[in-house]
Amino acid sequence: MTPPTSRTWSQRGTTPVIRVRGRSQRRFSIAALCCYKPGERSRLVYRPRQHTDHKSGGRKSFAWTEYRDLLIAAHQQLDAPIVLIWDNLNAHKDRRMRAFIDAQDWLTAYHLPSYAPDLNPVEGIWSVLRRTTQANTAFTDPTAFTDPSHLIRRLRHGLRQIQYRSDIIDGCLTGTGLTPTTPRLQRQ
Repeated sequence: MTPPTSRTWSQRGTTPVIRVRGRSQRRFSIAALCCYKPGERSRLVYRPRQHTDHKSGGRKSFAWTEYRDLLIAAHQQLDAPIVLIWDNLNAHKDRRMRAFIDAQDWLTAYHLPSYAPDLNPVEGIWSVLRRTTQANTAFTDPTAFTDPSHLIRRLRHGLRQIQYRSDIIDGCLTGTGLTPTTPRLQRQ
């Protein structure tokens, strides 16, 4: 996640410049699932990960195996079949991931159309997280992350706060125009 800025100021006629220390020194990724079931509260299942070796040629994002593990954990936590609707990220369309999905009777996957972040409820979660946990605004305490562990603690705290507010998760679904009772989804 890149550092967000909500507001800033400078002298009239001068472009404000915000210096960010340590950019690209560490890399964090977060995978999340917004889970909806009619008649039950919405849930957020997520996994943060710090990529420590990305400078030496290691992965800079989640591998398909980590997404697989997230799906297995979500299935165990929810104790129900999963209809997965996700974007066209390379790892989501990996042949090994497709084989894993096809082998599970509790998992059905549909892909969103290309370039349709407005249909993905998780994008709303990222927006809320940026505006609350990471943002420096007049309404929050100024935040300057001292080290990578400070940033990941704040991200986890923000995600935990969202996790317990099913109204926020529901609002992210409402923002897409989709509903949990959409009759029939078509394979892309």
